[in-house]
Amino acid sequence: MQKLRSSAKGFPVITITGPRQSGKSTLAKIAFPEYKYVSLEDPDIREFAINDPRQFIKENQEKVIIDEFQKAPQLTSYLQSHIDALNKPGMYILTGSNQFEFIGQVTQSLAGRTAIFRLLPFSYNEIYSTTEPESVYETMVKGFYPRIFDQKLDINIFYSSYFDTYIQRDVRSVQHVKDLMLFQNFVRLCAGRTGQLVNFTNLANELGVSNKTFKEWLSIMQASYIIHLLPPYYDNFNKRIIKAPKIYFYDTGLVCYLLGINKQEQLKLHPLRGEIFETFIFSELIKSRFNNGRRSNLFFFRDSNGHEVDFIAETGSGLNAIEVKLNATPRKALFKNLQYFNDLASNCNTSFLIYSGSESSDRYNAHLIPYKYADTIDSLK
Repeated sequence: MQKLRSSAKGFPVITITGPRQSGKSTLAKIAFPEYKYVSLEDPDIREFAINDPRQFIKENQEKVIIDEFQKAPQLTSYLQSHIDALNKPGMYILTGSNQFEFIGQVTQSLAGRTAIFRLLPFSYNEIYSTTEPESVYETMVKGFYPRIFDQKLDINIFYSSYFDTYIQRDVRSVQHVKDLMLFQNFVRLCAGRTGQLVNFTNLANELGVSNKTFKEWLSIMQASYIIHLLPPYYDNFNKRIIKAPKIYFYDTGLVCYLLGINKQEQLKLHPLRGEIFETFIFSELIKSRFNNGRRSNLFFFRDSNGHEVDFIAETGSGLNAIEVKLNATPRKALFKNLQYFNDLASNCNTSFLIYSGSESSDRYNAHLIPYKYADTIDSLK
């Protein structure tokens, strides 16, 4: 919140984007209580903004939160002229959940005039700072969407409604998605690959669609903050480096729902429990960056000999290597890939092993970090 307020002192526009139900509207209202609030979800207001944008702006000249801005992205061109004429900081707070209708328009028309913040669902410590979950498995099955905790909702009802709304409202608006049932199968197929390499051809064949369609659908999922495609890190290593991306979902609760997992006992025995734990840690790392107004600095490393490090974080002074293990016992064997990468990369500064235990210590030239403190790694040296 402090980042938002301070940025509004320098930028005319603050843009808050992220997935549906991540708390964008609530955050904007809390951070800027003195601002007028206008929602383009209201059909009358939306029609007014679209059909008479100049009058809409005249009635909402500054210190206005415009919610669901993706409903009328045409407004950005008119806002640009108005903003340039007044040239004041903190004029508008724009929120929107649909990147493929929203961010492109904002970045093109408001380049240099807006600071963009990406808001994902809660982080672990935003929920569990004062209470302890029963287990890490309960944490992963429940997920992190604010409404689940605020309204104490049944997770099955929430994720079922969330997924249906996403398909019916966001995806239906994209013209090249004609078969919504097939797209639902595609999303579930992706959930079964979270934390794994993406082989576009194999997955497209499995689904029965073209490579082009498969990649377009992945782009839709990325744009609506359902998945993230993590690129590989490769430098001038004398090794054959895997160059396919890995796929991660932003929320483990949604992954579990899509895989039919609704209880922690099911997850404990599920063959993808390790990949889902890795997905959980990915989301913690990326939330830490986004919450501070930064972009992702994450990659992964894998070579053709099977050596892999789950996450490589670029910093101003070099690389941090991060390995993730769903294991409460920090045995030496768990550190072998970190040691391999540290020997390979001359600019690797620090190694971390994030695990499902509770002890923090230094082991085998690496920092041992419990999962609940994964979001602190970006600040560690």
